[in-house]
Amino acid sequence: MRDNNSAFLPIGEPLLDVPALRADTPGCETVIHFNNAGCGLLARPVHRAMVEHLDLEARVGGYEASDARAVQVGDFYAAIADLIGSGPGNIAFAASATDAYTRALSSIPFEPGDVILTTRNDFISNQIAFLSLRKRFGIEIVHAADHPDGSGVDVDAMAALMRARRPRLVAATHVPTNSGLVQPVAEIGHHCRELDLMYLVDACQSVGQYPINVDEIGCDFLTATCRKFLRGPRGTGFLYVSDRVLRAGYEPLFIDMYGARWTGPDTYRPVDTAARFEDWEFPYAAVIGSAVATRYALAVGIEPISRRTPELATRLREQLAQIPGVRVLDRGPRPAALVTFDVAGWSPQPFKQAMDHRRINSALSYREFAQFDFADKDITWAMRLSPHYYNTEDEVDAVAGAVAELAASPSAGR
Repeated sequence: MRDNNSAFLPIGEPLLDVPALRADTPGCETVIHFNNAGCGLLARPVHRAMVEHLDLEARVGGYEASDARAVQVGDFYAAIADLIGSGPGNIAFAASATDAYTRALSSIPFEPGDVILTTRNDFISNQIAFLSLRKRFGIEIVHAADHPDGSGVDVDAMAALMRARRPRLVAATHVPTNSGLVQPVAEIGHHCRELDLMYLVDACQSVGQYPINVDEIGCDFLTATCRKFLRGPRGTGFLYVSDRVLRAGYEPLFIDMYGARWTGPDTYRPVDTAARFEDWEFPYAAVIGSAVATRYALAVGIEPISRRTPELATRLREQLAQIPGVRVLDRGPRPAALVTFDVAGWSPQPFKQAMDHRRINSALSYREFAQFDFADKDITWAMRLSPHYYNTEDEVDAVAGAVAELAASPSAGR
């Protein structure tokens, strides 16, 4: 990757050398990848680091390879800490954002009558986890109302519920998977700190797209994946655990020999760090790849990424809004780089297959992914397109042109 101040671009600040970044991204040669909210394209250094570690495992053995690469493995924690403004000891590796989320939930000793206060825009797996807790422990799930202006949850209404209901947990998804909405997580966190409430934030779609600082958010737990806008490998994610949670002794329901010490036949002691939320076995090549991906994002610059990526999405959103038969579905004053829309006369799978045929990577969302949001919008499905900083304006225009072409022939999609 060349110096990232070496080129000027028509969108955003002149801080990204997009041709160099694309040269570092082999997938750009074969597809228009607008599915970064699903899985970002690996950069060459990430791919190389993972292959090199797998080669080392093949030559010397798995245990021996991880010992030899202990510094690179340890950099995962340091790199994520640098990314979100924490200490390395506050970071736990996880297999996904959902894996991290459920580990955090499992550490909270819920009792019948406890309240989880959340939003109407939390991720599907989070909502299902809450329902599972209600079924097993008799907790109550309270959804704060959305603000009438479409900016996400009504923070004042949510704060009033905090004071009235004293929830055991407050939970919010920063950027929901089903739209470009950006929720005011730091404002929610301010009220949680003021009222001394535990706060869990799902940052799955925002890490790697926006600057994230856990102190500014005021969260006790934060979860994310590495495969999306951070451009790491699949099967990787992380959990941030605050110092106050660690000091209070919270631990996952199922803790193993890595996260605890067996101190006697009938006793054990959790380790002092967020490692108590980890298991003994790791996919070490993926851990190293995630560390390299995080360092890569930091080198590119999260601030310029946070300007260019949503601006590319804005360009796409504006063009889609001009196409007859296309309805753009995103909400909020400054949407993220998740562009959602539906197309009159088309069914979801045929539309995606037509996009695939044009070598445009995309994703579908269905009503079951976002029961509240899609009910409000009166839709059963949406196409999601999610550009990233290595995509180009020409690609945006080509994708919008493909959608316009398909929208003009709806009979093909029945």
